[in-house]
Amino acid sequence: MSDLTTIARPYAKAAFDFSVEKGTLDQWSQMLTFAAEVAKNEDVSNLLGGSIAAEQLSEIFIAICGEQFDEFGQNLIKVMAENGRLKALPEVCVEFLALKQEYEKKIDVEVISAVKLSKEQRTEISSKLEQRLERNVQLNCSVDETLLGGVIIRAGDLVIDNSARGRLNRLSDALQS
Repeated sequence: MSDLTTIARPYAKAAFDFSVEKGTLDQWSQMLTFAAEVAKNEDVSNLLGGSIAAEQLSEIFIAICGEQFDEFGQNLIKVMAENGRLKALPEVCVEFLALKQEYEKKIDVEVISAVKLSKEQRTEISSKLEQRLERNVQLNCSVDETLLGGVIIRAGDLVIDNSARGRLNRLSDALQS
């Protein structure tokens, strides 16, 4: 997967820079999300791995996508097909959406708790994370009944384990050292 990420990054960056310049971030997000889903389709994926000429492959891909792409999106597909990179479209989408979130100063945060959080608790967690991360926070809350208590918060590379098990593990480590 890291190879595809390396391949995808320059395409995603170029599409992102272009969309920011033209003010079409949301439109490009939709185009790339759609293209990624098309590329993940088993039949299309088999075509992408086949020995079809790049020009034919881009025409087929654009025909499948129909009116979802504007002329600039079609150009991206043609360039990627010429370079044999259409298999990387799902990764291009992931990279593009990450750049978009960074640009818009947004972050998705996963919150796992032992019980369902109240609205007040979600608001408090959200506001504290917004201050700490200096971003607009979108909470994705879930319940894990195996937790004894507390919460586990994941925001990108940041993990805050404030669960009972996490606290006990830290106490055990402290006592052993």
